[in-house]
Amino acid sequence: MRWRVEFTTEPFDLDEPPPHAVAAREAVRGADLDAVDVGPFGTSAEGRADAVLGAVDDLLRAAVEAGATRVSLQVSVIEEAGAARTAAEAGA
Repeated sequence: MRWRVEFTTEPFDLDEPPPHAVAAREAVRGADLDAVDVGPFGTSAEGRADAVLGAVDDLLRAAVEAGATRVSLQVSVIEEAGAARTAAEAGA
């Protein structure tokens, strides 16, 4: 099963990424994930469920230790291509 995590850290700094945002981003980049997308207001990453869970633990710890006062995140289950076809075929 594949998952996607999307997260932001606070407080925001519009001039440059704050240390907590950099720490969280680096924690995710160092994880065994398939895709990491860094944006100006958040980061997303995808991978196996166990890899995403480990990355979430790492990013939360890194962000708080680097000064984050809030970490907002969302986790989504991503249907794999084979599973989507199987479900569609089952309904046909």
